[in-house]
Amino acid sequence: MAGTTDLTFDPWDPAFVADPYPVYAKLRERGRVIRYEPTDQWLVPHHADVSALLRDRRLGRTYQHRFSHEEFGRTPPPPEHEPFHVLNDHGMLDLEPPDHTRIRRLVSKAFTPRTVERLKPYVHGLANDLVAALVRNGGGDLLTDVAEPLPVAVIAEMLGIPEADRAQLRPWSAAICGMYELNPSQETAAQAVRASVEFSEYLRTLIAARRKEPGEDLVSGLIAAHDEDDDRLTEQEMISTAVLLLNAGHEATVNATVNGWWALFRNPGQLAALRADHSLVPSAIEELMRYDTPLQLFERWVLDDIEIDGTVIPRGSEIAMLFGSANHDPAVFADPERLDLTRADNPHISFSAGIHYCIGAPLARIELAASMTALLRQAPTLTLAAEPRRKPNFVIRGLEGLSVEVG
Repeated sequence: MAGTTDLTFDPWDPAFVADPYPVYAKLRERGRVIRYEPTDQWLVPHHADVSALLRDRRLGRTYQHRFSHEEFGRTPPPPEHEPFHVLNDHGMLDLEPPDHTRIRRLVSKAFTPRTVERLKPYVHGLANDLVAALVRNGGGDLLTDVAEPLPVAVIAEMLGIPEADRAQLRPWSAAICGMYELNPSQETAAQAVRASVEFSEYLRTLIAARRKEPGEDLVSGLIAAHDEDDDRLTEQEMISTAVLLLNAGHEATVNATVNGWWALFRNPGQLAALRADHSLVPSAIEELMRYDTPLQLFERWVLDDIEIDGTVIPRGSEIAMLFGSANHDPAVFADPERLDLTRADNPHISFSAGIHYCIGAPLARIELAASMTALLRQAPTLTLAAEPRRKPNFVIRGLEGLSVEVG
């Protein structure tokens, strides 16, 4: 049966944000679904339930393909937030079939495995250059010197965004992603709206330029993409797709990089094993994404009543699937609190599952492997220079910085 509200689950408490995993263990003991009043959500902490619900078509990232706000018992967003919602609501992540199916199919025509594979030399070259600069300087901030510039440059290169314009991308993305936290403030919303307007206008201009002079970039591919029914992306869908690819295409990679290295520094035996055997890099990436999950929570709307462990969750409710908890579920992961870079059976859900499985997962793995390999080869004596501070965010989990030294 459902547990009652667990007051130790407090996504605004810095102590909880610093280490939510002991609280997750308590939640899993409480039950399979727990009502959490402060956010008006149902928390789901177990791996089996999260994995099943991600594939359950009775849930949706949106409800507007079936219901109005009023029919669903929800208050429409304030009119002043409209630019954010127009941008957000036309992206694949927040759409359901048939729109999601159509857009993902068209995006997949431009975002092919061959496109990603073709980027490999660029990714590895850039990772090596960024790490070489870090080594020359005797260290620095792994976040701003390596973790951030690599995926931002890669997705900008894919989209065909000129180098001179790329400095704007990370601030726009950070402002927009602030809206994915629980109960964002008015200031956060205002910043997200402003960034949505500016980013959309920039992309509208870029799309117009690529219509006149197509290139080999992803924006040109999105313009050209069509299927046998001659379905094409609308301009708004192209803009929303480009923003989603940038935001989702680097936020997780940035945070997986710094969360991962912070975990390695706290587990010196595992770090030593990795330094001794670089063939562990692929399994290390999967384990680090499981161990300290970059996206801790993912939400779904209940479109039709569902039942979890005897508790009926009515239509109109919102479910919060706790990815971080699911990735530490002892029913699935042996000794889940232990970092084990050789873990073979590792069905983590850090890239989600079902129809919303991350389309950029192969690229993220290439980027993570490139930066990790470059650091292992060029900076084998990399050490932590100062204890890092966690960002105050709960949903998107990361660090303010990660200061390192190269001996």
